[in-house]
Amino acid sequence: MICPKCTSTMEQVVYEGIEVDRCTSCKGLWFDIGEEEALRATEAAANIDVGDARAGAQMSKIDRYACPRCSGGMVRMVDPKQSHIWYEKCSSCGGSFFDAGEFRDLSENTISDFFKSLFTPERK
Repeated sequence: MICPKCTSTMEQVVYEGIEVDRCTSCKGLWFDIGEEEALRATEAAANIDVGDARAGAQMSKIDRYACPRCSGGMVRMVDPKQSHIWYEKCSSCGGSFFDAGEFRDLSENTISDFFKSLFTPERK
């Protein structure tokens, strides 16, 4: 698979028997349908989301691209509990792409997340 953000090769990473794809360059993560939910509440985030969150924030600005799995349209999503986390979900196959640091941040719900949500601008 090719990374939809930086067009580098994606490598397969297995955690607790679940295989996700991680970009070898920007460290973005691709989850096929169901994988994100299965790993969200585990220690998986720290083990598979190893990229620099600052670099991920820059890559997050790229939000219009085709699904790397099925070429379907990607829909911009905002996590309802942590509105500063923006990711994309395929409208056809249901896969999701998280930029470096986003999945790790999603798995942690801290007081700083509350304040980040207060000051995060609306996504356009």
